Amino acid sequence: MSELRTKAEHTAAIRTDRRVAVVINTRSRRGRRHYFEVLDQLHGLGFEPLAELPVVNPKRLRDMLDKALDTRPDLLIVGGGDGTLSSAVRHVAHRDVALGVLPLGTTNNFARSLGLPLDLAGAIRVFDTGKVADIDLGMADDRPFANLASFGVSVEVAGKVRPWLKRILGRPAYPLTALTVLPNHRPFRAFITADGQRHELLTHQLNIANGRFHGGWQVARDISIDNGMLVAYQLGSGKKLRLLGETLVRATTGRWRSLAGGPFVVGREMLLETDPPMAADVDGEVRLLTPITLRVVPNGVRVMVPGDFEDR
Repeated sequence: MSELRTKAEHTAAIRTDRRVAVVINTRSRRGRRHYFEVLDQLHGLGFEPLAELPVVNPKRLRDMLDKALDTRPDLLIVGGGDGTLSSAVRHVAHRDVALGVLPLGTTNNFARSLGLPLDLAGAIRVFDTGKVADIDLGMADDRPFANLASFGVSVEVAGKVRPWLKRILGRPAYPLTALTVLPNHRPFRAFITADGQRHELLTHQLNIANGRFHGGWQVARDISIDNGMLVAYQLGSGKKLRLLGETLVRATTGRWRSLAGGPFVVGREMLLETDPPMAADVDGEVRLLTPITLRVVPNGVRVMVPGDFEDR
């Protein structure tokens, strides 16, 4: 781990020295269409990037992030969806470089959790007028994540949602795909141990969130990506009709519930066991199987955020 400047020093360096590098996933929903527009707007604000790297092949994303970091920027600007940004988070964690987020995906959960403008010009202005903050880093076993680990229907949905449907519909593509998966999906029993208490539930869908948004909609108003806590919650229950109703409501209204009034489990560390064992979708990548230990590393990642972001 490199020695970190204070956040005020880091912010001043970005504003004064303008040392930035840019990596944009041009396979993301809006990446290819806006690549040159991003560069033009950055130049217009006085940034002359040390590296300008389009990612045409997603398999080369990590190499491109390494190449950008080799230029030793104060700010690594990354454009793409939540999967791209999750990879970037893993690259900058515990390093003296801030992540600048360009929300170019379908749901943009990470950008929403940071309170960033979702329009391109607004997001880019944050690099010029915002501040450096540090936020929580989630860990699923030894795998870092920014937003969410999920289990159940969503794992199948992630593998079945069509890219063309995401391009046409955006966020509703996920719950609509879920409606095709649900009829043949079996519920599972989950056991969550947090802060010495063991919770048991039967469900089709379980999420454990570090960030505030899932599917582009707010999970609950009092969740934060910077409070040192994870939040576990189910959608619906073990009954398909209840999950169907929850999915339809979320698809049409994006409603949220307060932590005080919903079926939430909150803790700094959680042991998740399931019967049967379940695959985990960790920020869009399916790699782990339960049982899994999930925890928070407070202030594990530096990011560029608007000036009114509450940095705890």
